[in-house]
Amino acid sequence: MREKSPLPHASTAALTLGAIGVVYGDIGTSPLYAFREALAHVGGQEIGSSDIIGVLSLAIWALIIVVTLKYVLFLCRMDNKGEGGVLSLMALARIATGGRWLIVTILGATGAALFYGDAIITPALSVLAAVEGLRTVPGLEGMELPMILGLTMAILFGLFAFQSRGTAGVASLFGPVCCVWFLALAALGLTHIFDAPQILAAFNPLAAIGFLTQHGMAGLFVLGAVFLTVTGAEALIADMGHFGRGPIQLGWLSFVWPALTLNYLGQGAMALQALADAQAAGRPFENADWFFLMAPDALRAPLVVLATFATIIASQAVITGAYSLTHQAIALGLLPRMTIRQTSASQRGQIYMPMVNWLLLGGVLVLVFVFKSSSAMATAYGIAVTGTMVVTSLLAFIIAWRAWHWQPFWTALLLAPFLGLDIIFLGANVLRIMEGGWVPLLVAGVMGTVIATWLRGRQVMRLRIARQGASMQQLAAALEQRPAVIIPGVAVFPTENLDVAPSALLHNLKHNKALHETNVLLKVVTEGVPYVAPADRLALERINERFTRAVLHYGYMDQVDVPTDLSRGEGLLLGRGGTSFFVGRNAIRRASNPMLPRWMTWLYRFLHRNAADPTAWFAIPANRVVELGSQIEL
Repeated sequence: MREKSPLPHASTAALTLGAIGVVYGDIGTSPLYAFREALAHVGGQEIGSSDIIGVLSLAIWALIIVVTLKYVLFLCRMDNKGEGGVLSLMALARIATGGRWLIVTILGATGAALFYGDAIITPALSVLAAVEGLRTVPGLEGMELPMILGLTMAILFGLFAFQSRGTAGVASLFGPVCCVWFLALAALGLTHIFDAPQILAAFNPLAAIGFLTQHGMAGLFVLGAVFLTVTGAEALIADMGHFGRGPIQLGWLSFVWPALTLNYLGQGAMALQALADAQAAGRPFENADWFFLMAPDALRAPLVVLATFATIIASQAVITGAYSLTHQAIALGLLPRMTIRQTSASQRGQIYMPMVNWLLLGGVLVLVFVFKSSSAMATAYGIAVTGTMVVTSLLAFIIAWRAWHWQPFWTALLLAPFLGLDIIFLGANVLRIMEGGWVPLLVAGVMGTVIATWLRGRQVMRLRIARQGASMQQLAAALEQRPAVIIPGVAVFPTENLDVAPSALLHNLKHNKALHETNVLLKVVTEGVPYVAPADRLALERINERFTRAVLHYGYMDQVDVPTDLSRGEGLLLGRGGTSFFVGRNAIRRASNPMLPRWMTWLYRFLHRNAADPTAWFAIPANRVVELGSQIEL
């Protein structure tokens, strides 16, 4: 969850510096392993100069088409009131289609599930790749694998353990550190381009096309590895609400993109030089850790330290993104409520989610232990990201057609190249499922099952309540005919259906034989926009003298505070006796005529039972809450 918009007084330069420290961390650490892994799939000793140039051309044009054209210049314009990301696009598409297209929710849920598959790999892969750079430092070439893994796990554990303290105190360093990192990328690359200037032929797209046609199926495996150069592109739109479109575009076009391109060219030039030396000496060409070898021996250790800091910042961006996406998913009804803690009194976007944090840490440490090297782990990377990119392209088509009112033909014509390339990359990564690509798919499958179960379970629960509950209109009329004992105070009954009497209200009447002076049926609605203005938040409808319907409207990025927002309702909560919130605590049982499969009922009951307390989510003080239990059969 982030700030509503960039601060008005913040300069473009300051926002661009902030974006460099947050938005580009993932894609900015790809040079550690992307070119090396792509070259490893070419064919070993039989590699030629045209192969090196062809691989590099694929990488350069992937950055141009996927990142620059699709994300920076097109999708950055497709924001939802300033916010971006797959769930923001889903919410915007929901509005554009009137909420009637199930495919929109399915796409959004799929994109969110795939994000979690990617989120556990990014920290593990990037930090491990940086620590492996120690083996290129003179005197440390023989560093044992247990030492590499131990250092990597220690860094990752420290990073996740630090999350509960918040990052507000150190976030100001992210931008400057990443600026130094990108300057180092550019400088390293530039120094080696002059050693083999023929590498500039990689700018010719025919080199990429020729490589793919020459290598056939093997070229697709290389393409799957080349995709590593564009992982992290989703962050460019996901962080728009924090920094704004302009600074993100400026940071990429003027600084990050040139630095990445220069570094990849430098790695390619070094590989060309190594190939020429190997051919002259009559020995086979050997792939190497080109990134670290670009630095002189004396600067290699400082470069490893800088790379480690850069990967920590990139990992922090992924962790923060996981918190933000989970918060949005909860607000949009895709996931059950979880505990959220504010880690900064002044910055609303600084949050900590213990459940998300420790699940991510567990997944990250398992990956490091199982794969043991960045090269092995790189085979698992990509398929979840490509899946998310396909989802993003499909949502973009719906938005351009239904929200922007573009003609379907011209919309399809514009997006077809982007979607086609996404599908080609997806197909190339599917080939690597057995090599490790199953890992993010497994995580995404688990998360997708949880999301589908929660959506379906809530739908069935609402249907059961509507069928079994008493009409609120009839109950109010009956109480006018036969009044109950009136006690002073205001009673608020949170509910999802304002036409059905809440179970907590019925239990209060049954057991306490009394009715408060003022009774408010409260429904909290999350709209398909990130923010709702305070003036538009509360809507009231009086049923009779004793009963009032109230609806509080929030955006999916808003901070929910029910007591404060409800108190704006023309003295609604004023009166003798104070205000109490009566919350129904539903116990779920399997019905004799169940509407859910047995496994889904069990999973939904588990999620429902372990969801965070709704009173904490709604910011209701615990001493003003009365819980009344009831049973619902699904």
